[in-house]
Amino acid sequence: MTPPPPLGRSRHKDGPTFDPALDDTRLAAVRDDLARGRWDATRKLLACTGEDWDRRGHRLVVLAEGAASAAWARDWQLAEPDSPDAAALLACAAVFRAVRGQDGPDEARTLCLAAARMAPRDPTPWLCLLILARRTGTDDERVRAFDQVRARHRDHHHAHHLMAACLAEHQQGDRDDPLHEVYDFASWAAEQAPADSPLAVLPVVAHAERFRVLARAGVEPADPARSGHWTTRRARQVMKAAFDWWLEWDVDDDADDAADAADTAPAVTHPRRKVDLNYLAHAKLHEGRPAEAAALLTRIGPHATRAPWSYPDRDPGQAFQAARRAVLGAA
Repeated sequence: MTPPPPLGRSRHKDGPTFDPALDDTRLAAVRDDLARGRWDATRKLLACTGEDWDRRGHRLVVLAEGAASAAWARDWQLAEPDSPDAAALLACAAVFRAVRGQDGPDEARTLCLAAARMAPRDPTPWLCLLILARRTGTDDERVRAFDQVRARHRDHHHAHHLMAACLAEHQQGDRDDPLHEVYDFASWAAEQAPADSPLAVLPVVAHAERFRVLARAGVEPADPARSGHWTTRRARQVMKAAFDWWLEWDVDDDADDAADAADTAPAVTHPRRKVDLNYLAHAKLHEGRPAEAAALLTRIGPHATRAPWSYPDRDPGQAFQAARRAVLGAA
């Protein structure tokens, strides 16, 4: 029998990986160790991540998504009951169990609050509460969790993406309102962030999230290629600003490769930058800018993300491969 691929990776050798670890190779290796019950490498990885809050959140979320992560995190916590890292991993894993309907949300919420008390400066337990509220909570619960994340790390990448997805679903209506609150939120966050922050791409994310909602409601065509959503004057301005930001601030992937050579060396680039590049490539493709989309898809390499290629209800692998064929001439 042919063994299954490593966790989170595609079975297609030459296709996109759709691995939530993205290009964090150390994270992928540790995640695979954790799936086998070896949590010592997880402890070391989180310890060296330190207070790089975006990277810590990214790594904990990826580690927690595994089917057996809650069980191994509980073993770790029994062995080291005073470890904030063990508490955070257990809380995050409980959130994903609740999101998948395997457990109720109350236990996950309790574990998140306990992890937050153990590490008051850490936004990650509140990020986990935001993930939980995104699926099972109210608007007030989402806003409260987001505010708690932002109070600890005002430019938290994942939290802003989650809030954009939540806000995009408000007031669906029968047309796209250019003054919709998700656009205001994304513009505000981008303006408040430092010049080098990837939140500069958040207005593009907001545009894609709004398309998802409108297309599922039948307001926009389900085929993004037939939608004018990316060709309005406002949309073009948003796409240009984000692409210009990428041209100015993009960091060569080789910089991270050098940092990864030593376990204690800090990574140079943002841990979720490939997420932004996928949104931007998707937008440029449907804006009708194939040369710009090609540059972005080349930088993405195999590190595709399901969103936004799956929007509104598409096969993300087929959509990503079709995009590559359209602008690069090959899958």
